[in-house]
Amino acid sequence: MSMKVFVGDKVVVTSGRDKGMIGEIARILPKQRKVIVPGANLYSRHVKPRQGQAGEIRKVERPLAMSKIAVLNDAGKPDRIGYELTKDGHKTRIFKKSGAVAPMPKVEKKKSK
Repeated sequence: MSMKVFVGDKVVVTSGRDKGMIGEIARILPKQRKVIVPGANLYSRHVKPRQGQAGEIRKVERPLAMSKIAVLNDAGKPDRIGYELTKDGHKTRIFKKSGAVAPMPKVEKKKSK
């Protein structure tokens, strides 16, 4: 099954302890069918002390299952994404409830060295 969300899509967490939280998708893990949303699904990671460094407790973002998020439509309501073929043969993303065109998110690409 294909992933219908992209990096930069605005989503809402639909279940779990972060239910209702709104954020943007930062990373997609298609083989696991999970996404990473900054600030959501935070866990504490205990780091042992090493030479010259003190031990610490870090907050780490863990991936969220695709079933736990919903894309926000133009009205700010949770919606599903579908695809429709236009008359000229192009495939466009649409919101299932409203039928409006779902724009592709604009994301700045990182420059590689």
